[in-house]
Amino acid sequence: MTTPAPKALIDAARRQGQASLAGHCGDESSARRALCDPEARVRCAGLGALVRMGRATPQDAALIIEDVDPHARRYACEMGSKLPGANFATLLTDDDMVVEAACFALGELRDLNAVPALVRIASEHANPLCRESAVAALGAIGDQRGLPAILSALGTTPQIRRRAVIALAAFETDECEAALRRCLKDRDWQVRQAAQDVLGLTTPDR
Repeated sequence: MTTPAPKALIDAARRQGQASLAGHCGDESSARRALCDPEARVRCAGLGALVRMGRATPQDAALIIEDVDPHARRYACEMGSKLPGANFATLLTDDDMVVEAACFALGELRDLNAVPALVRIASEHANPLCRESAVAALGAIGDQRGLPAILSALGTTPQIRRRAVIALAAFETDECEAALRRCLKDRDWQVRQAAQDVLGLTTPDR
């Protein structure tokens, strides 16, 4: 026999569903009420509804970025460019799960002002997922200030090396080409394949 869900959970799920439905029905007032709900998942649903309707404002972005729940702050980052006026750079010192998503958002926005902070994360952050996301963001932005950190990332874990190889596609220098050619002999076949793709080679090397 399964234990019935507590009434509070059922009520929260109902409010979440109503908030999501508001985005499909153009019900802005209901979506905005959800932003003040005590449950983070309902607040996220409210924000998603406003984004769907094209009614999200910079004030809404500021509200969710300062949310007490890290899952809500991460959700804001996942909105990326769809969330107008969001200052994702303020989240680069947040919980690891938020930092990873904030790096993604800043890369999507190609935020040049965030490059120094992204370089620090790519080079020094304790969490490899955050470093990987920062490397990807630096590649998406394509600013020369990020290139040394990307090149340095070629000496780390396979996942980060693969991400760094892809990030190098944004740069056209002899140093980058030489680094990519060295990656053709990497011990990880996916790194080798990524380097082949970036260099425009067609012969598989596994």
